[in-house]
Amino acid sequence: MTETVDAVVVGAGQNGLVAANVLADAGWSVLVLEAEPEPGGAVRSAEITAPGFLSDLCSAFYPLGYASPVLRELGLDSYGLVWRHAPLVLAHVRQDDRCVALSRDVDETAASVAGFDARDAGAWRDAFDQWQRVRHDLLESVLRPFPPVRSATKLVRRIGVADTLRLARMVTLPVRRLGEELFDGEGARLLLAGNALHTDLGPDNAGSGVFGWLLAMAGQDVGFPVPEGGAERITTALVRRLADRGGRVECNRAVRNVLVAGGRAMGVRDEHGELVRARRAVLADVPAPALYRELVGEEHLPSRFVADLDRFQWDNATIKVDWALSGKIPWTAEEARRAGVVHLDADLDGLTAFGAALTCKQVPERPFLLLGQMTTADPSRSPEGTESVWAYTHVPRGDRWDKGKLDEYADRMQEVVEQRAPGFTSLVQARCVQGPEDLEAHNPSLAEGAINAGTAAIHQQFVFRPVPGLARADTPVDRLYLASASAHPGGAVHGACGANAARAALARNGLAGGLYGATIRTAQRAIYS
Repeated sequence: MTETVDAVVVGAGQNGLVAANVLADAGWSVLVLEAEPEPGGAVRSAEITAPGFLSDLCSAFYPLGYASPVLRELGLDSYGLVWRHAPLVLAHVRQDDRCVALSRDVDETAASVAGFDARDAGAWRDAFDQWQRVRHDLLESVLRPFPPVRSATKLVRRIGVADTLRLARMVTLPVRRLGEELFDGEGARLLLAGNALHTDLGPDNAGSGVFGWLLAMAGQDVGFPVPEGGAERITTALVRRLADRGGRVECNRAVRNVLVAGGRAMGVRDEHGELVRARRAVLADVPAPALYRELVGEEHLPSRFVADLDRFQWDNATIKVDWALSGKIPWTAEEARRAGVVHLDADLDGLTAFGAALTCKQVPERPFLLLGQMTTADPSRSPEGTESVWAYTHVPRGDRWDKGKLDEYADRMQEVVEQRAPGFTSLVQARCVQGPEDLEAHNPSLAEGAINAGTAAIHQQFVFRPVPGLARADTPVDRLYLASASAHPGGAVHGACGANAARAALARNGLAGGLYGATIRTAQRAIYS
């Protein structure tokens, strides 16, 4: 029996669930099909180390989620989502144990960066003042459908043409260069550079500066909050909200292919051979290569588009370790004891060496760690007096990581923490080590442990994401929309990719839908013919 709905969403990650909610708000009947036993994708939690210790399986801290106008408009607080903050946002600890801290109190951050160079106290305040002037219009421009005519126009009016040009230039800068232009001391520069490495970009890669600046300023502004009770509370809130509007999520139901006829997406076929017909749209919250090669098929795509897809670049692979600790981490750098996120433990040259190793397809000898103290941020994550902790690092794609090799590298990661917090190892009650293959097994969208659904490099951003095109969710197949982080604006939990796909579907089915579809098809023919 064939079921018919207005829209089928493939994948119940955060983007798929956001897309489904936006369509349900418009009165559409929506069915979300998820291959895994639970919804959420990379936004899930579980006790994977020891009983009573809750770990976020992938994503954990959400500055862009908290600041996102997309998620804010959904009102998830009405569905049980509560945000919690650590006393300090972030601490970056160097190998000599000097530490710089990011706080939601701008005076506290300014005092910390001034410990490296007194001139940077004022420079940090100036940078934050600039962020506050552009924040609203910039986030609207980045997170809304491309091109962002209205928000970009407002931004130009607000700051003027001259400053807009300088802001555009900043988007191209490596984070090392941006830090040198803005600050005199290494403390403030490390706050930018460490945050840039939340992507797959090193300090000297073009475009890394804007990511470091965006995360550092967002952290200064709203912190790096976490959902009380685990990352899964975001997913639970989205699922509940969707259900209230008549939408459904069906798990353990993998989609095998998108049904295409006459150049249009007609629905999907699941792994059992059952069909779901989509009257209006199919939206896919899966990586671009998986959508186009596995679910659609190259025979339905322009040859030049397929050739461009051959050049799609993934981000680096990931190794993640979760620990259940019997006590708080005994950092020798006091600021790290109060921080939700800790960066360990390189200076700028060390970050460059780490990035260079990855570029050369070498496993870094000394891993750079992004570490999360989850109980410090949210006391519900483990029993009182204990700590639930994770750390991840990047490694090159393509390596095979058997258990022995993975455990050896996890020991190396643990030693980095031990050197900055003597006694750490003695607190470990249990740990869970996940390599690239484990992360992909948990969520097939994390291909070889790639957590960004494609590189954040400037050659695969904006109109180049996932391939040269319109930077929109529309695909070469009519009424099929890319709703994953492979689409503009890319990775992080902000819901924009899903919302943009939903808005494209609504536009295609609106009063001017015929003109919209014709315009998209004309532009695509010019690009792919």
